[in-house]
Amino acid sequence: MSKSEKKEGTASFHCPIPISDYKSVLLAHGSGGKLTNDLIRKMFVPPFRNEQLENLHDGAILPSLNGRQLTISTDSFVVNPIFFPGGDIGSLSVHGTVNDIAMCGAEPLYLSVGLIIEEGFPMDDLWTIILSMEKAAKEAGVQVVTGDTKVVDRGKCDKIFINTTGIGAVWPEMKIGASEIQAGDKIIVSGDIARHGISIMSVREGLEFETVIETDSASLHGLVNAMRKKGEIHALRDPTRGGVSSALNELAEASGYGIQIDEENLPIREQVRGACELLGLDPLYVANEGKLLAFVNSEDADAVLNAMRADPLGKEAAVIGEVVEDHPGLVVLNSRIGGRRVVDMITGEQLPRIC
Repeated sequence: MSKSEKKEGTASFHCPIPISDYKSVLLAHGSGGKLTNDLIRKMFVPPFRNEQLENLHDGAILPSLNGRQLTISTDSFVVNPIFFPGGDIGSLSVHGTVNDIAMCGAEPLYLSVGLIIEEGFPMDDLWTIILSMEKAAKEAGVQVVTGDTKVVDRGKCDKIFINTTGIGAVWPEMKIGASEIQAGDKIIVSGDIARHGISIMSVREGLEFETVIETDSASLHGLVNAMRKKGEIHALRDPTRGGVSSALNELAEASGYGIQIDEENLPIREQVRGACELLGLDPLYVANEGKLLAFVNSEDADAVLNAMRADPLGKEAAVIGEVVEDHPGLVVLNSRIGGRRVVDMITGEQLPRIC
């Protein structure tokens, strides 16, 4: 076979991302922003294409079992540092996967855990992480039912990486997804944003504040359960990597509607706002691990908001915007001073290894 024949025969298998642009993987490909989005859509989806995968949701909703649909989600955690104010990689791995299940409108039930540990990792630190996972799982009401452990040579892994996969059961009558979003839907955030990312950065950069900024990492399915009983929820997202901006941009693009948000209504703690200014970060792009965005039928928004505020994890919930028919696929922010700007999906890596 000639070189030209070989080239023609393998043309369909060429990487769809221009190799001249990206000859190797960048940190930004894991940021949750535009490059992550491109990588998923252009490289990962085509080989495995199916209806569930093409939804590009936090998890996949599976065929029903005994009259109830199941959902599955998986996530990997490589946060650095592994211990940070208010949490660690162990509790974060449980909360993150529990929340991905909850964002599908489902009750989390079971977890599997995979550990990749670097040779020489302190056994005391490993035990602390395992106990943290145990506590988080018990609080979330989920069982760890299977797992795997691998140990790699020194220098081949940065301390410890954790993969968790969750299985849950969809709550009755909940149908969550970008295709359910409607013009007029109110967009509610469950509380102050950007705290997790700043908690991590404060440790990395040795920043000191009057009070310690703790992560917001928490399991949100209890909050979702309370919300669903009070109104019609069309979409849910937890704005982790890439922050609120990436989550809103993904849903605007997938739904075909425009989104407008009001800067004045964004709940941001003053210490977090000050830290973002100091570090040159936009809070809209900073990761959260215990917050959710809900797209709610406008007629039910007040009832859902009140239910959220009655829960400790939603006491600072606020309506931050709405879905509009104007500027489809774009997120537009109304600033405090009366201006307007497009809030685009981040391209580079603002905060690497944040979860």
